[in-house]
Amino acid sequence: MLKLYVYQGCSTCRDAIKWLNARSVAFEEIAIRETPPGIPDLKAMLAARNGDLRKLFNSSGMDYRAMNLKDKLPGMTLPETLELLSKHGNLVKRPFALDPEAGVFLLGFKEAEWQAAFA
Repeated sequence: MLKLYVYQGCSTCRDAIKWLNARSVAFEEIAIRETPPGIPDLKAMLAARNGDLRKLFNSSGMDYRAMNLKDKLPGMTLPETLELLSKHGNLVKRPFALDPEAGVFLLGFKEAEWQAAFA
């Protein structure tokens, strides 16, 4: 089943939920701030994004800026980075949607990408 990590205060997340509901796509909604994606889910998404760690980050978020991650990330190891994301849901790009068995790995909500993933 599709795991959908969202933040209720995020309009993009609400758009993704509406889109999925309108198409009767079953999903498990998970509050990303309280329950960030675990390291296995982060690794799966990272592999689907060709190893580009930057794509996993909510780089426009206040926590990202407050932690000065733009400058710190280049010096961090992969395990350190994944650990950080797994502990701080606000740092993760959202919505974060994955169903490895179905080959669905989506970050953010771009309707054309979602349409292709569920076609």
